[in-house]
Amino acid sequence: MPAMTESIISEQASSARRWLPSVLRWFDTGQQAPVASDRLDRIDWLRVLPFIGLHLACLGVLVVGVSWFALAMAFALYAARMFAITGFYHRYFSHKAFKTSRALQFLFAVVGAASVQRGPLWWAAHHRHHHRHADTEHDIHSPRHGFWRSHMGWFLTPRGFGTNVDAIKDLVRYPELRLLDRFDILVPVVLAVALFLLGGWLSVHAPGLHTTGPQLLVWGFFVSTVALFHVTVTINSLAHRWGSRRFATRDDSRNNGLLALLTFGEGWHNNHHHFPGSARQGVVWWEIDLTYYLLRLFASVGLVWDMKSVPPMLRRP
Repeated sequence: MPAMTESIISEQASSARRWLPSVLRWFDTGQQAPVASDRLDRIDWLRVLPFIGLHLACLGVLVVGVSWFALAMAFALYAARMFAITGFYHRYFSHKAFKTSRALQFLFAVVGAASVQRGPLWWAAHHRHHHRHADTEHDIHSPRHGFWRSHMGWFLTPRGFGTNVDAIKDLVRYPELRLLDRFDILVPVVLAVALFLLGGWLSVHAPGLHTTGPQLLVWGFFVSTVALFHVTVTINSLAHRWGSRRFATRDDSRNNGLLALLTFGEGWHNNHHHFPGSARQGVVWWEIDLTYYLLRLFASVGLVWDMKSVPPMLRRP
């Protein structure tokens, strides 16, 4: 009997050693472990359980109901975080398309982290890699590897989890960005808790809004976040397949007006690959680019400056 007990304890300890590192990496992305080369592109199901749970939680709409306030909160958080991703994670951190203060840089890094799309260093490193190897065998989210792989499969693998620090040397010199990037999950957790508490407070002090803590959590966080994620990654999976090509770039990038509306201008993707450093992705007046308009507003009050644009000689095919 003692021998059997020791065997069970040994097996449990061995199992814990296997799954504990993945659980720790839910909260601390600095906890990296060596991964066998043949597993780098396999989905790490244990590590991505929170991502799966994020989607399943959307089913809560069947229980919590809906109110105009909850829908408004979901849309507002979608818009604010989309701007943080497109304007700052993408055009600022990844491409340095404009300049801003260190304080505003960090503020929008935090808002971007609330999107559950990892930290700004991770995001910028992978995006810069994408531009260096767009639609080649080295581009891990090219649709040439399959739709689901490009849409989100790459994001769930050990290769996708890592951050190439050499690609973002201009950003790692900021300790606050390194800290945020390492513990990025804490930001959406705080947002989720804040929404739950706000909904509970409103249910008592403003019953006419017909909202509750669970309702505001489900719509304002889970539904809004999942919609934001899937719309954002359509630029990987769809904007390299469907749309028009104004410029003969060396990749498969396309301009797609519908995606441009949903992503605040990112759908003018062929334009972007033609000249990645521009703060504006809509080249002509009718190519609506909401992120650019907001950045222009920020520039008008001195919050951002030195916004780059496509040189005139490169605006025509």
